[in-house]
Amino acid sequence: MVSVLIYEDNDLLRESISQMLLLNEEYTIIGSHGNVLAVVDEVSAKEADLILMDIDMPGMTGIEAVKKIRAAGLDVPILMLTVFDDNQHVFDALCEGASGYLLKKHISSRLFDAIAEVLTGGAPMSPSIARMVIQSMQVKQATPDLYHLTAREKEVLQLLSKGNSYKLIAAACEITIDTVRAHIKKIYGKLHVHSQTEAVSKAINERLV
Repeated sequence: MVSVLIYEDNDLLRESISQMLLLNEEYTIIGSHGNVLAVVDEVSAKEADLILMDIDMPGMTGIEAVKKIRAAGLDVPILMLTVFDDNQHVFDALCEGASGYLLKKHISSRLFDAIAEVLTGGAPMSPSIARMVIQSMQVKQATPDLYHLTAREKEVLQLLSKGNSYKLIAAACEITIDTVRAHIKKIYGKLHVHSQTEAVSKAINERLV
């Protein structure tokens, strides 16, 4: 029997999903929640075979919940439920460790197929989202050799991308402002950019930080 944890803030939809699963004798519901604020404790306390996770949740998103679950070392499969296809939220959820996703409009017709795919090691997703994930992996593999940023330069670039001033970066890295300027000059040269805006944009778009 497959034990399922459900996280969905829409009470009617959450109940509907529960009823669908309970009509199938292969499934049992071990938890049904309207938010993910205690998600790590809940997942840790119960031996779920699968989590159904809404992306848009109150207080903390499903994406943040996935990140916390994976950070806690919990490898239970997580199937995301979403209203919109081919969006950044779906992509972010998959990058944080979600196992796949299902459009809410397809729950009534495809829920069991999607669950079966996830439980057998598959990852249900649209071709366009799969392409985004692959491209992201390729960029992550290519960037370290492409720009040859040192660990300190990556640290400075990350702080810069978060909007920190040179003074704050200097304090965080325990270096002088002149040293920060020197690092940033080298970063600009390696990234082939001429401004902070260009550097940050490139760092975010190519997932350097």
